[in-house]
Amino acid sequence: MPSSILKPDDIDKIAAIGPFADMPREDVEVLIGAAKPRQFARHSLLFSQGDPADSFFVILEGKVKLFTATEDGDENVVSVFGEGRSFGEAAMFASGRFPVNAEVVEDACLVRIMGDHLFLHLSENKELAFRMLAVMARRHRQFQKDITDIKSKTPGQRLGGFILAQTDVKSGSVSTMLPFDKALIAARIGIKPESLSRALARLRDIGVDCQGRDVHIEDVQRLREFCEETEPHPSHR
Repeated sequence: MPSSILKPDDIDKIAAIGPFADMPREDVEVLIGAAKPRQFARHSLLFSQGDPADSFFVILEGKVKLFTATEDGDENVVSVFGEGRSFGEAAMFASGRFPVNAEVVEDACLVRIMGDHLFLHLSENKELAFRMLAVMARRHRQFQKDITDIKSKTPGQRLGGFILAQTDVKSGSVSTMLPFDKALIAARIGIKPESLSRALARLRDIGVDCQGRDVHIEDVQRLREFCEETEPHPSHR
């Protein structure tokens, strides 16, 4: 897997990502040290559940899924991250062990940030350390919210919420594209693949048409209201 040197544009991307958000660029350069971009092929396993969390990753290109495996060999996808996201830092700061597995699902260019170098410089700059911890706390709260939503929403609402997350449009109609294949989406929102077609059928009833990875939403506000219902209408169950 060939390595290269980080370009100025790459450092700018890293400076806007995850724990580095809102930090001065010069501080980011110090914290990432000699990190280099590396290319990973699809299906590459980056780490396994229980491995030492001595580093974390930033995605410059491609997609990575975090998942756990059941005793029967089934996968539970915890999250799927794409370009401009980071993962693994929570484990590095907390337990020191990765609680999940990480696998590349689309050929990816990743930057691995080593923990020992990062912690050395954070120990010398308390302001940076507190700023990074604040970002981590916000991400943890969002993660907890995602788990709650999965448990409390119907499959149709979960899928509708996932689709809404792909667009910034607040009202009217809009067309967007699913970021990855439907099987992976089903795993991401916690439903069986065979349930996805039923969830799509429910969404068609409220004006959401999905052809392949292309999605058209007739009324964004209507879809949002459906996703926020605490007791979905019987026709939407």
